Amino acid sequence: MSSTGQQELPAPTARSLALLSIPAVVIGVISALTLWAVDELAGLIEDGVWTALPHALGIDPSSGWWIFLVLTVTGFAVGLTVWLVPGHAGPDSATTELVAAPLRIGVVPSLALAAILGLAGGVSLGPENPIIAINISILVTLVGRLWKAVPAQIVMLMAASGTIGALFGTPVAAALVFTGIVASVRGGGALWDKLFLPLVSAAAGSLTMTLLAHPHFAIPMPAYTTITGWDLLAALVIASVSTAIGIAAAALFPLVHRLFHALRHPLLITLAGGIVLGLVGAIGGPITLFKGLQQMGELVQDRADYSPGQLALITAVKFVALLVAASAGFRGGRVFPSVFIGAALGTLAAALVPGIPVQVAVASAVLGITLAVTRDGWIAIFVGVAVTANLLVLPILCLAVLPAWLMVTRAPEMLITPAPSVTPTSPRAAGGAGR
Repeated sequence: MSSTGQQELPAPTARSLALLSIPAVVIGVISALTLWAVDELAGLIEDGVWTALPHALGIDPSSGWWIFLVLTVTGFAVGLTVWLVPGHAGPDSATTELVAAPLRIGVVPSLALAAILGLAGGVSLGPENPIIAINISILVTLVGRLWKAVPAQIVMLMAASGTIGALFGTPVAAALVFTGIVASVRGGGALWDKLFLPLVSAAAGSLTMTLLAHPHFAIPMPAYTTITGWDLLAALVIASVSTAIGIAAAALFPLVHRLFHALRHPLLITLAGGIVLGLVGAIGGPITLFKGLQQMGELVQDRADYSPGQLALITAVKFVALLVAASAGFRGGRVFPSVFIGAALGTLAAALVPGIPVQVAVASAVLGITLAVTRDGWIAIFVGVAVTANLLVLPILCLAVLPAWLMVTRAPEMLITPAPSVTPTSPRAAGGAGR
């Protein structure tokens, strides 16, 4: 999930941790403000494209042809950004992990523009990868000028942690994600010494975002108060099926990516992606668009309005939309739409077997596919609990994650490894230069 470099850091002292807490708080606040600004800009464009403009024209924004038109235009607009805007929107999101090395600061405006256009246009990707990359790049540059004594690697960790705290509205998510990351950072000190500053930043980011936008993952559901043996069995089965679906997505990912990138030109790649997204979006309807956080709440709450066949169709459409959006050059993360797929799959399981509590079904399915996409058991468990807002599912998920992890540990990762570039020092490059 991360690429933070191998620089060895000195063992922190209590004094250094206390002093660095000041920039950690600032970094967390700035991370949240950047996320909020991106969300607000995307929301304004979304309201204009999907509400104000159709209303002014007397058009039903949920009609298939309007969905197709908007997503096609979005693909064209993102393609123009990647092609022509300086910075070219940074690396393809299909090739980037959640936490990666900072980009050149000149890349940030084009990356932000591409991400905002995709979020507003209904592309099935979340903001997590681009916004973390944006915050890391801005803050490493800013802190490098204002607080030169702060190592860039620590700034990276604090910026990513502050952004994750803001994304999920709680520092707990960042703590779980960063337990594995900071444990791999070479240097002295206990685990909590290494976690201290990222947690300060995550707390500041989550509090700032909570004051600004009140983010939440929880879906209102009926009370769940008693665990039964059947619930445990259902969770194991549903989590395993959901994990298998996530593994299938990871296996298909490089094939779909190669198919779109055979077009070679960035404008053609995202335009083709927008056309395909428009077609599948017209089939699945508005609930299959966007990153899926609001839509999954609507789907689960209104589950009685959908037949099992309709739920299966929605799940399949979002599965295809995620693969296409992630493969066709759009800038965005894969976690949020995966959570929607899990929620839809869990709702389908509860509809097919009414005896399964919907909380257990949804939490287990979310855990399975999130685990397959992120390869992180802690964040999969956290998201499964967060969508239900019920701690009683926690022991169930702690059991369900075990067979799911055995499935993913040797499975392909949902990440494209970019082909190595030819450097000027290679014989081929030197020969070409000589000619």
